Amino acid sequence: MPYIKNLCFIVLLLFQGFAIKAQNNFSSLGESALSLNHKVSNTYSMNFAFRSRYVLYNDDGLQYQQQQVDVYHFSTFKLNYYHKLSFGIYYRNRDWFETGSNETRFTQQYNYIKQTLGVRYGHRFRTEQRILDTKTIYRQRYRFAVDFPLNGEKLDIGETYLVSTLEGLLSLSKPDNPETDIRLSSQIGWQINEKLKLQTGIEHRLEAFNLVAKNSLFVLTSAILKI
Repeated sequence: MPYIKNLCFIVLLLFQGFAIKAQNNFSSLGESALSLNHKVSNTYSMNFAFRSRYVLYNDDGLQYQQQQVDVYHFSTFKLNYYHKLSFGIYYRNRDWFETGSNETRFTQQYNYIKQTLGVRYGHRFRTEQRILDTKTIYRQRYRFAVDFPLNGEKLDIGETYLVSTLEGLLSLSKPDNPETDIRLSSQIGWQINEKLKLQTGIEHRLEAFNLVAKNSLFVLTSAILKI
């Protein structure tokens, strides 16, 4: 099992490195997030998150420019050990920073998770209605995720874990043409204590590759807290 985990990690890093070297129309951004999770009962849980996004590099070179702040909520209903349904509402503010339209988003989500020998596999299907100032975008998303502890088959306090995801997106709106995106990410996490996890990593986004492709590299940092 250890050599399989190491091989997966190396392959993902090489794939990302190749994608970054091959890209044009490139920008780099940072995202910092705080996520608060609360388990109400055995079948219902809530999540609140606050996120900040900022530009680190674009055609003008290295810089720091705040792009937006996001606030969102998810309510999740556990159907059984493997299946979950979630409904969310999301608000994005770009008006404060004069970088684009504000956005309200409604989300419906189905999650299937299975665990084998310490490795957890997740399939997520998500639909979104993105309401902007001038249009509404209907987006469909599918994400495959793998996560596992880097020491043994069980994650203990003080240990690290790896999370890797591959996601495809399709956006539809009138009068625009359909847009397809691909996102690939890898993050390292630390189980600080029973209630707190810290994560950091990178995500490569190939956006609108069926139209005029744009490449973005995101530097991700997050704290996940159970309350």
